[in-house]
Amino acid sequence: MDLKHLREVLELVAECDVSEVEIEEEDLRLVIRKHAPVQAPQVTYATAPPPAVAPVSAAAPAAEAAVPAPEASKPAGTEVRAPIVGTFYAAPNPDSDAYVKVGQRVNAGDTLCIIEAMKLMNEIESEVSGTVTAILVDNATPVEFDQPLFVIDPS
Repeated sequence: MDLKHLREVLELVAECDVSEVEIEEEDLRLVIRKHAPVQAPQVTYATAPPPAVAPVSAAAPAAEAAVPAPEASKPAGTEVRAPIVGTFYAAPNPDSDAYVKVGQRVNAGDTLCIIEAMKLMNEIESEVSGTVTAILVDNATPVEFDQPLFVIDPS
C-alpha cells in the first residue's frame, strides 16, 4: 500500500462515523481504530530483587544484601498510557485551559488530553475516577504508544 492510498483511507475514516476499519491485502493487514479506548492498567511499583551475594565463608561475617527503596518520584495509582503514537496536547486549543491539572478530581469518561495522529485529534478519556496525581508529559510533545501520560489515584 502506498502512502497516497493510506492517506486516502485515513481521510475517509476521519470523515465517516466508523470506529474501526480493517484492510487486508496480499502481505499487509491494516487496522485503523478511531477513538480507541484507553487501557489503564493497575500499576504498582515494587522494589528490585536483592543483588546476588557471594557465598560466605565460616571466617567472614555474613553480609546483608541491601534492598533499594521504591522511587519516591513515582506516585502510586493507575497510569493512563498513550493508546497511539502522536503529539500530546493538554488543552483543546492554545487559548484554552488544560483539560486537567494535578490535584483535580476526574470521573471515568472525562477527557484528559488530545493526541494528534496524522491530522486526527483523538480525545483520551479516563478509564477510572479519582484524583490526578501526576501529568507525565509536557504540552505539544511527541508521545510513543503505551507511554505513561497521567497517574490517577482511584481513592
